[in-house]
Amino acid sequence: MLQATLHGFILAFGLILPLGVQNIFVFNQGAVQPRFSRVLPVILTASVCDTLLITLAVAGVSVVVLGSFWIKTVLFILGILFLLYMGVVTWRSNPRPVKDEKINVLSPKKQMAFALSVSLLNPHAILDTVGVIGTSSLNYVGTAKIAFGLSCIVVSWLWFLGLGIAGNMLGKIDKSGRVMALLNKISAFVMWGTAIYLGTSLINQ
Repeated sequence: MLQATLHGFILAFGLILPLGVQNIFVFNQGAVQPRFSRVLPVILTASVCDTLLITLAVAGVSVVVLGSFWIKTVLFILGILFLLYMGVVTWRSNPRPVKDEKINVLSPKKQMAFALSVSLLNPHAILDTVGVIGTSSLNYVGTAKIAFGLSCIVVSWLWFLGLGIAGNMLGKIDKSGRVMALLNKISAFVMWGTAIYLGTSLINQ
């Protein structure tokens, strides 16, 4: 069981570490929200979504998703459109000093809605989670498989919590909003680049 736990921890960390749309959104919300408590909705939503995807992957849903051409195609199209939209929104966003309570930050409901979108309409993340974690879980049975899945989930929760904290710390340091403005531009390019990559993958599949 220890081997399964370590395997899940290392694998999940490797999958979640790269700069992606979900990570960017959680970090950005941490930076623009005036208080850390205001970041919790997006952290919890992203973590719960990952928990759901990991659970489905370990339960064997990966076989259904990866085996259906139409499910993958629809998932890719929705993901591409959403990434293009998120890129535009992120590019146009204008960070302000966090002490200004009147700035136009996302409400908890909007945070949760966007977090749901970047988590569940992100084909790249879903295929990574469902495909890689789901396939790797086939090496284990019983309590070992449960330990593998739980370790992946724990990594996800700790990672998003850490991103929210790091973003909030940067937001307090970067009172002019210049660093966040630059990060938003970079984030937008990452989103558009991901959309182009997904579009190319869709054409070539």
